Amino acid sequence: MEHTTTADAGIIDNGNLVRRWATYIIGIYILTMGVSLAIRAGIGISPQSSLTRTMTLVIPGVSQGTFNFALEILMLVLAFAVMPKAFRWRNLLSLIPSAILASLLDFNLMITEWVAPGPYIAKLGLLVFADALLAFGLFLMIRANLVLMPIDLFVNTLHNKTGRKWGNLKTLFDCGLLIVSAGIGLIFLGAPQFIREGTILNALLVGQYIKLYTFVYSRTFGRRATAARAASAEVTAT
Repeated sequence: MEHTTTADAGIIDNGNLVRRWATYIIGIYILTMGVSLAIRAGIGISPQSSLTRTMTLVIPGVSQGTFNFALEILMLVLAFAVMPKAFRWRNLLSLIPSAILASLLDFNLMITEWVAPGPYIAKLGLLVFADALLAFGLFLMIRANLVLMPIDLFVNTLHNKTGRKWGNLKTLFDCGLLIVSAGIGLIFLGAPQFIREGTILNALLVGQYIKLYTFVYSRTFGRRATAARAASAEVTAT
């Protein structure tokens, strides 16, 4: 999940908790469907996915969702190690959506096994669509404004510890995941796996899609909210 300051963009939902959790879980499902389709496109996936996917080749009996959950646990431990005094035990609650994400990822990988685009243009089109889904899932999770996933919590902890820009730290973190993924692939499989042009495309597209969704939402629903407030103020004044 991306760290963002979109509260000032007017997309954050601070209302009904049940609605927000529903939005969050729907967001996780859409995100994992996007990840699954990106994998099926076969021309490169995100740094996190490339690492966990590579591990399924190194240890074939373990699912990608399981490796993803293990990575989230590791990030939670590292967040504690970096700033133990700032760590709150409620941060452990982030393992609940992490477990949901892991289960939904494995489920979506199972139901998309039949997806195998042939021509390169079809693979490229599928990846662009997959990134749009992934970004929309992230957008919904951001809007729900509930729990930081452990990976984002770790980056956020580094941000608080060092004072460096969050986006720069996230870029360095993603590069680190790519290096680890490539290293594991090189050592155990003879070559890096799942790191191709689609990895770069993912890095470029996801952020832009989220900006697009934020813009469309703000323009559509922001105007309605402004109009409703104006009408309410007019009624109160009379």
